Amino acid sequence: MSVPGTAVVIGVGAERGLGATLCRRFAGLAYHAVVAGRTHAKVDAVAGAIRAAGGAATAVAADATDEAAVIALFDAAEAIAPVEVAIYNAGNNMPGDLLTMEAAFFERCWRIGCFGGFLFGRESARRMAPRGRGTILFTGASASLRGKPYFAAFTAAKAGLRAFAQSMAREFHPRGIHVGHVVVDGGIDGDRINLGRPDFARMAGDEGLISLEGIADVYEMLHEQPRTAWSHEIDVRTFKETF
Repeated sequence: MSVPGTAVVIGVGAERGLGATLCRRFAGLAYHAVVAGRTHAKVDAVAGAIRAAGGAATAVAADATDEAAVIALFDAAEAIAPVEVAIYNAGNNMPGDLLTMEAAFFERCWRIGCFGGFLFGRESARRMAPRGRGTILFTGASASLRGKPYFAAFTAAKAGLRAFAQSMAREFHPRGIHVGHVVVDGGIDGDRINLGRPDFARMAGDEGLISLEGIADVYEMLHEQPRTAWSHEIDVRTFKETF
């Protein structure tokens, strides 16, 4: 099946999660989805479901903080078709008490939330820049914009990723590469909360969690914006969320 290019998404976990939803969305737009994450079984399941539905997908087990693994991921994607869309979705919420926080925890949070974004962004741009086109999108969070108690490490990582995305945008927009940052402000209506934190989901109530498909709409819109009207940062939240 002929495809217009590959869409590489790293940070794919549960089938009812944002990473998997983004893979399905871009596969539905006729891209070959390169489904990347740390767990073989999870990325295989997502890629298999896309193929079963008639789409094109390849699973790649890769750690976003491993430079060699990220380089190999993009080499594998380019062997299929040119990378046209690259989405960095790694880095889950990591709370911690600052007084008892170990340095290794802070560094691990930063490596996943920020350093991995650097590796992913660099390798995306290395492939896209010679062609003068492509879209690179980063998933942000409430912590990208503000620090709260018990989220010092996570905030440092996500704020750093946001600043990195801004620098990339200013460097590569003039070269034809659209770099965007999506601030997901609130809990997502996926398995991570519904299965892992059911009490939180119940407290959020009806329409209190952000729709997976609604977030995917934003990523698709950013990718399809014309060069004469690019957005860099968009925030998404439910109508119930205070901000």
